[in-house]
Amino acid sequence: MTQSTSPQAITPQLRQWIIDQAEAGHSAESILQSMRDAGWHEDVAADAMENSLTEHLSRRGVQLPLQASQGSPEGKPVPVPEPLVLPGTPFVDAGDRRVQVLCSMRHPRLVVFGNLLSPEECDELIQAASPRLNRSLTVAVQTGGQEVNVDRTSDGMFFSRGETPLIQRIEARIAKLLNWPEINGEGLQVLHYQPGAEYKPHYDYFDVGAAGTHTILKRGGQRVATLVMYLNEPEQGGGTIFPDVHFEVAPQRGNAVFFSYDRPDPATGSLHGGAPVLAGEKWIATKWLREREFI
Repeated sequence: MTQSTSPQAITPQLRQWIIDQAEAGHSAESILQSMRDAGWHEDVAADAMENSLTEHLSRRGVQLPLQASQGSPEGKPVPVPEPLVLPGTPFVDAGDRRVQVLCSMRHPRLVVFGNLLSPEECDELIQAASPRLNRSLTVAVQTGGQEVNVDRTSDGMFFSRGETPLIQRIEARIAKLLNWPEINGEGLQVLHYQPGAEYKPHYDYFDVGAAGTHTILKRGGQRVATLVMYLNEPEQGGGTIFPDVHFEVAPQRGNAVFFSYDRPDPATGSLHGGAPVLAGEKWIATKWLREREFI
């Protein structure tokens, strides 16, 4: 495959190549990756794939093995949390705290915040969570429940929303920071990673093609954003990695990384993971945001 000169154009040759790849059984992510490797911009590649296959399906009535375009309301872009990060402004108002903007990226939509939590708040969260830790679970997409996953080797626990004055204060701050209602947030999760523990790259949205997703979505719709807050600093390793864009956020106490995904699609670039802790330990607090009120 050859790419066009800038600006990149969606040519008939490109459309046909995408159709041929899909009909040959290649997944949406592998098609997108091939286009990225060939030098195509992410947005152009995603639009080309969606438009080409939509037209092809309507013209021929062929069911293609495409996993990024789900063909359902859950697969369409939806509103997502969005911090008020103004160009050239190094801070954002979080209500009771002025939070630093250390890095801002458009695709994937990602912001690294500094000084979101105080050292005292970090220590208090660790202290409150420690007696309640258990092996971390992941969502069981086939049933809608939870299960142990070999890709996730941390210990964790959930606070109920508004469970303590500390949790209430942090949740109010997050709602202000991200312009998203408190009631749309899942309970705050605290995770503890010991040496060697990791969470391999994954997506936080729910697979709309899985049997148990219908049950999960009843509690508040899709996840649309994630906020990972660092409660300590491991001696080595433990960064939050974004493989699609070759980006890593180093864990620093009180800082956080936010990223959103407006549809359950790899084209959002929201693939991420927790790199192995090589020395010391890592503590984080994670907040997932839903489309609607989480119940």
